[in-house]
Amino acid sequence: MRQVGWIAGTTAAVLVAAGAITYAVAESDGSGSSGTKVPSADSADAGFARDMAVHHQQAVEMSYIVRDRTDDVEVRRLAYDIAQTQANQRGMLLGWLDLWELPKVSADAPMTWMGMGDMASGKDGALMPGMATNTEMKKLNTLNGKQAEVFYLQLMTDHHKGGIHMAEGCVAKCTVGVEKKLAQGMVDAQQSEIQLMADMLKERGAKARD
Repeated sequence: MRQVGWIAGTTAAVLVAAGAITYAVAESDGSGSSGTKVPSADSADAGFARDMAVHHQQAVEMSYIVRDRTDDVEVRRLAYDIAQTQANQRGMLLGWLDLWELPKVSADAPMTWMGMGDMASGKDGALMPGMATNTEMKKLNTLNGKQAEVFYLQLMTDHHKGGIHMAEGCVAKCTVGVEKKLAQGMVDAQQSEIQLMADMLKERGAKARD
């Protein structure tokens, strides 16, 4: 039953965000008239929306996993906040791609819009910097209690660092005002959460990975 509650809450947040997408994009670009310039498929705006949607999806998945692997209130609260926030933002990013009538997937390598291209992809399923590998995701699914908490906090710290790098790229390169604002908000929030997770790891006798 708890899982249903989480999913319902996250879905509601995404729907609320999606309802505001058209208005927000129109406001950021002026009148929102038919003359408003729409980003191209190979633009930083479109690339960031596609790549961050994928990046966020893994964070949501990791948060659902740890929710079921520990009873610790502090970790479960953080995981809930991350899952809700990033599912909400993912809905907005995909909604903008729909609004711009652009594809949600690209033949280009992830982060090509940042000038990274093939350098962005890691090994074992890690598509972009900070993303967990397939092996790490499987490991998280096998841990319980304090071990699950520590590994989740370490994985999410790495994930946030990669996400911040990408969001900073959008702040520098994106042209749609509301998207740049969202990206800056991601940078600020995730930097704060990295510090919070460092404190939580210290409380558990651990630290972030090098």
